[in-house]
Amino acid sequence: MVTKSVAKPAGNRTKLGERAVKFIKGSWAELKKVHWPTRRELAVYTGVVLVSVFVVGILLWVMDSLYSFIFKLIL
Repeated sequence: MVTKSVAKPAGNRTKLGERAVKFIKGSWAELKKVHWPTRRELAVYTGVVLVSVFVVGILLWVMDSLYSFIFKLIL
């Protein structure tokens, strides 16, 4: 049995273009709904993240030092 390849109609490209435009418009509409932080909020949030990272880093360093000390005593 021989099958023929069927050419896709040119209208498919139009639908692809329409879907792309619809996607971009939808994305833009969603971006308008986003609550964008003010400069002050952004500075506060950045400070919170930096302090949190510093504190977790210190905790990890202390725990690593403690475990290293314990393993040296064991071995």
